[in-house]
Amino acid sequence: MKQIDFLAIGDIVTDAFIKLKDAEELRSHGTLELCVRFGDKVPYESVTVLPAVGNSPNAAVSASRLGLSTTLITNIGNDQNGRDCLTQLEKENINTEYISKQDDKNTNYHYVLWYDVDRTILIKHEAFDYKFPKLEKVKWMYLSSLAENSLEYHKEIAEYLKNNPETKLAFQPGTFQIKFGTEELKDIYARTEIFFCNLEEAEKILNIESKDILTLSKGLHALGPKMVSISDGPNGAYLYFNDELWQLPIYPDIAPPLERTGAGDAFASTFTAGLALGLSPLEAFTWGPVNSMSVVQHIGAQAGLLSRSKIEEYLKTAPEDYKVKKIN
Repeated sequence: MKQIDFLAIGDIVTDAFIKLKDAEELRSHGTLELCVRFGDKVPYESVTVLPAVGNSPNAAVSASRLGLSTTLITNIGNDQNGRDCLTQLEKENINTEYISKQDDKNTNYHYVLWYDVDRTILIKHEAFDYKFPKLEKVKWMYLSSLAENSLEYHKEIAEYLKNNPETKLAFQPGTFQIKFGTEELKDIYARTEIFFCNLEEAEKILNIESKDILTLSKGLHALGPKMVSISDGPNGAYLYFNDELWQLPIYPDIAPPLERTGAGDAFASTFTAGLALGLSPLEAFTWGPVNSMSVVQHIGAQAGLLSRSKIEEYLKTAPEDYKVKKIN
């Protein structure tokens, strides 16, 4: 049977980016909030509709553009948004044969309130009937955001991984996967080759308050992942493996960012794709921030995703200080 190089699993969505021009940021209760006038008509600047996005679909597009044979497992409704998602995936040379169309559901549709370079997303995940299909051999599996009714589905995924020890797993947990807790997903964590999250998510997962990257990395590693990558915004990203902690700065922006949606997906998926292409962990680590830099120059999470040759070109012209540094 034909092997799948990169199998992405997770919910798909259409994003409507609504660019606001009449809003402000304010800090309340220690949290930065987006403020618009209540009960008023709030003008907006533009709307950009992007089908076939979401953590795992973004990862699939990233891997496909980097040259991997890529398949996506997800669910859509029998509606126009679902058809638009399929069309977009096929344009990106992604195998869609395992996408389930469910007549009584709507394809996920989110509203992205875009203000300045950041965004606030209004989300609604349909409660799809998740069922894991019978698959051919898979080289790398990339698991990310699924809805809150997907816990049993994770057990099916864990069973596949148990029966196919040659499959390597990259795990970038979404909101509900973090809420499930590490005990409920212990079999997933135990089979993870590389784990991705940001610093704040690491604290939530481990239920501790600590900004110490080494402490967080060791805590996540103890759950089972062989490699742990934690991102920390402008401080760059960290990689823990073989009892060593490495740090990499962000790749410098080629222009001021347009908006930041998908930077984390670009980093994690590009790192994983690099491993699938045969790079060493430290080599693959350097690929991720390049795609993140490119993505934030565009609207949405996919338009800026690069080819392998373009990433290699950026690495050849990288600044002198863009280097992986061992810090422990």
